[in-house]
Order: sequence, then structure tokens, then C-alpha cells
Amino acid sequence: MKSIKTYLLVSKQISLSFLILIAFVGLQSCKSDKGREVDDPVQLQKDNVIQIVTENMDFQMPDTIPSGWNTFRYKNLSPQTHFFLVDKYPQGKTIKDVRTLVIPVFDSGMKLINEGKSEEGFAEFGKLPEWFSEVVFVGGSGLISPGNIGETMIKLDPGYYMVECYVKMNNGVFHSSMGMIRELIVSDKVSENTELTTDIRINISSTEGIVISDSIHRGLQTFAVFYKDQIVHENFVGHDINLVRLSGNADIEALDNWMNWADPKGLIDPAPEGVTFLGGVNDMPTGSTGYFTVTLEPGNYVLISEVPNPSSKNMLKTFTVSE
Repeated sequence: MKSIKTYLLVSKQISLSFLILIAFVGLQSCKSDKGREVDDPVQLQKDNVIQIVTENMDFQMPDTIPSGWNTFRYKNLSPQTHFFLVDKYPQGKTIKDVRTLVIPVFDSGMKLINEGKSEEGFAEFGKLPEWFSEVVFVGGSGLISPGNIGETMIKLDPGYYMVECYVKMNNGVFHSSMGMIRELIVSDKVSENTELTTDIRINISSTEGIVISDSIHRGLQTFAVFYKDQIVHENFVGHDINLVRLSGNADIEALDNWMNWADPKGLIDPAPEGVTFLGGVNDMPTGSTGYFTVTLEPGNYVLISEVPNPSSKNMLKTFTVSE
């Protein structure tokens, strides 16, 4: 019988290989697009903020950014809900390695699973290259609804990264398969940014869930999210923080169920009625801190994690901002 440690390592490899496969398919989809290419107008701004714009199934952003603390301002101009997640690859590994060393294994494994041969399918993933365990999710934004802007700060080391979104279209196809995947180079040049001054501190862990340490008030607020630990959950990804504004017809139970991408009805367009996603901080390693800044109007809100049944893990926290 496999040990728990071995199971988690295999699960992590499955998670990483799955997301990278989706990313690769998305990249190939982009390359096959015969439409007119548009020059990327997004540049690193004078205020040291990296602008990311999504108009359809794309990330318009610089190809190379400095290392150190970086603030990302993500503007979602598309009709779907999105996030961006940054994945750090081992030195020397590129999308070519994914195509030659990962795709055949993952294709055969998924084929077996789809045929109902789950045990054989998961065993197939044991053929994945060992370096996949070195790919690390290092943060990004939380979910952002159409027409909204999210601002997130994370610290990045020099290296080769990919930026992706794996929310699903209403037909179940991942956004990364539709083009929401791109390579990102983080250079040795260090940004001039420093950590933000914090208004609200949040700890998140698998044992305690979401713990809010400060009162939350209206106006411009900066949240610091500290990852006390990080584990692989049942849907093969780690926990994160997403801020949601609720309207009168919002259904908390529907939101709770929707946050699991592994459910056919989860993390899929459209988002549940009555919810507006305002950003947050995506999956990060143990001991990491990320920041997000948002203007809070009076009303009802939720902090929630993209894991199966977040309410059962104390990863769904409601709060009210007063007048």
C-alpha cells in the first residue's frame, strides 16, 4: 500500500501535469489562429505596476518582467470570469519538454480514466518525468468577474514561468485550451517595489482554514495573505484566497459547490448568480505572503478558497462592510 506521502507526491505530479497539458494545448490553439495579430500595447508602467489585460481568451502583458516584488493590475474586459496563476518551471525546461515528455504519458493516462479504468490511468502518470515535482505555483490573482480590475502583489525569483487560467467555458473546455496561457521570463534585474503596508491580515492553512486578524472597513484596503501551510487538496491543487461581493440573490451554497474545478459543474461559465469576484491571491507555497488591494463598498462579502467544499474546511468566511 502506498504511503500518504507517496500519494501526495503522485497527486502533485498529476496536478502539475494536468495543468501543463491544458496550457500546452492552449498554446497550440493560439498558434493555429489565422486571425490578424495585434501588437501588444501593454507595457511596464512608470509606477512599476505590470498591466495585464484580457479581452477574449488572452493575456496581454509584457514578455519579461523584473524579479522581486511585483504588482500586477489585471483588467478583465472579457465576458467570462478569469484569474491568472503563475507557475515556475525548473531551469532549462520549456514547452518543448512538455510536448515530448509529458503529452504522450498524459494522453494515455487520461484515455484510460475516461474509459473507466481509473487505476490503470493513475498508474500511467507514474511515467511522468521527475522534474515535474519541481514546478511550483507561486501566486497570481484570485478570480475576477467581467468588467472588473484586480491588483495583486507577489514576489518572484528570476526564472522561466508560465501564466495560465483554467476556469472552464460553458462547454467544459478550459480557458487555457482556448489561449489563456503564455510564457513569462523573470529577469535578474530587481524591481524597485517594496512590500505593501497592510490593512487586513489573513492566514490560510489546511488545519485552521481562513483566519482574519483585523477588522474590515469600507474604502481602499490592502489584504496580506500568509500561507501558513499548503497541501494538495482532493482536486489536486492548493488553497488560495478569492474575494467575492454578494448581491441580494446570491446563493452561498451554490458558490461553495462551484469552487471545485474537478466537478463538471464547478469553476465553469457562467459563475453563480449574484456574485462578483474582485480578485485575491492565488495558490502559493508554504510560508509565502501575497497581497491584494481592493476598494470595498458597503455590502456583504465572502472570502473563499478554490477547493472542494470550502465551507467544510473553514475556507469560506462571510463579512459585512458597514456604511
